[in-house]
Amino acid sequence: MKSPRSLGREFNLFWGGQTVSLFGDRITVFVVPTLMIFALHASAFEVGVVAMAQYLGIPLLGPIAGVLVDRWDKRLTLLACDLIRLAAVVAIPVTYWYGVLSTPVLFVCVALVSGATIFFNVGYLVAVPTTVPEDRLVRAYSRLEGSRTVSEVAGPSIAAGLYHALGVAALLVDAASYLVSAACFRSMRPLGNRTVQQGSVWSRLTLGFRLNWADPVLRRVVVAAVTLNSGGPIFVTVLPVLAYQGLGVSVGVFGAAMSVAAVGAVLGALVAPKIGDRLGLGRTLAWALLLHCLVGLGILAAPALPAAPVIGVTFGCYGFFMACINVCSAPIRQSRMTADNQGVTHAAFRTATWGVIPLAALVGGTAVTLLTDGLGVLDAARSVMVGGTLLAAFSFLPALGVQPLLDREKRQEEPMLSGSTP
Repeated sequence: MKSPRSLGREFNLFWGGQTVSLFGDRITVFVVPTLMIFALHASAFEVGVVAMAQYLGIPLLGPIAGVLVDRWDKRLTLLACDLIRLAAVVAIPVTYWYGVLSTPVLFVCVALVSGATIFFNVGYLVAVPTTVPEDRLVRAYSRLEGSRTVSEVAGPSIAAGLYHALGVAALLVDAASYLVSAACFRSMRPLGNRTVQQGSVWSRLTLGFRLNWADPVLRRVVVAAVTLNSGGPIFVTVLPVLAYQGLGVSVGVFGAAMSVAAVGAVLGALVAPKIGDRLGLGRTLAWALLLHCLVGLGILAAPALPAAPVIGVTFGCYGFFMACINVCSAPIRQSRMTADNQGVTHAAFRTATWGVIPLAALVGGTAVTLLTDGLGVLDAARSVMVGGTLLAAFSFLPALGVQPLLDREKRQEEPMLSGSTP
C-alpha cells in the first residue's frame, strides 16, 4: 500500500533523472570557460561571447517554446531535449581531441544546450503536475528545488575535482547525466496529452503574455519576479569581485564558504511546504522575497568580521529564502493555468522574468568598474551590491497582494462546494 506521503513511481523517476542531470549541468558551466582560458587561450571577450550564448535563447526561443510544447508529446519532448544536449556536450571533447575545437564551435554547442534547455524547462513545468496529485505539488516542487539548489552550490566543487582528474573528459560525465535523465523519461508513462490549438502561432505567442497579465495573481507574481531579477543578479555578479579583490579571500576559502550555503538552500526546500501550509503560499512567497533580499545586506559585516564566515552565513540565509520563493511560486502559478495553455503561460513567464537577468549582471559589473576609481574596489562593490539588494527588495510589494486574492477566491468557492448560496 502506497504511503500517503509517497509521490509515486512516476515522480521518483522524474526527480531522480533531474537530480543527476542538474549536477551534470554544473560540470559544463564550470569546464567550458576553464577550457577556453587554459586550452584555447581565449580572450575575455571570447569567453563573454560564449557565456552570452547561455542567455540569448531566453528572449528568442522562450515564447515559441511554449507554443510548440503545448502541441508536442510532453514525454518525448523532454527525452529529445536530453538527447540534443547530450550530443552537444559530447561534441566539445570530441572536437578538442581532433584539434578543431574553437570559440565558434563552443558557441554553437553552448547555444544548442541552451536552446534545448529552454524547451526542456517549459515541458518540465508542464509535466510535473501530471506525475503527482494536486495536493502533493508543493512537496514535489520542494524536492525538485532541493536538488536544484544543492547542485548549484555543491556542483562547482565537484566539477573542479572532475576537471582536475579528467580534464576535458569531465564533460562526458555531464553527457552521461543526460543519458540517465533520458532513460528515466523513457521508463515513464506519457505525461498528459498533446494539445492541438486553433489560431495562428502569433496568437498563441501573445496569449501566454496576456494570460500572465490578465490574471491578478499571476500579474503580481510576474512583477515580483521581474523586480527580483532586476536587482538580485547584480548582487550575485559582484560578489566574487568583493570577495577576491575587495576582501582578499582566496579561491579555496570562497568555494568553501559558498558550499556552506548549500545547507541553507536544502533546509529552505525542506521546510517551505510546512511554512506554506501554515502561513499560506502567497504570504510565504512575499516574506521570503523580502527576507531573501535583506539578508544579503549581511555581507556588509565584512571586513569588520572575518570574510569567510560572513559570506557563508549570508549565502546560507540567502539560499534558504530563495528555495522558499521557488517552492511557493511554482504551485501558485500552476494553479492558475488551464491544461491547454500551460506551455505558453510558463514560457511567457520565464521569458519576462529571466530576460532581465543578463542586463542586470552587465549593469552590476559595469557599475563597479565605473565606481572603483573614486571609491576603491571594496566600497564600489559594497555600494553596488547594496543598490541591487534594495532594488530586489521591492519585489515584496506586489507579492504582498497575492495571499488576499487567494483567500478571497477560497471564500467564494466554499459556498459553491457546500451547495449553499452566499
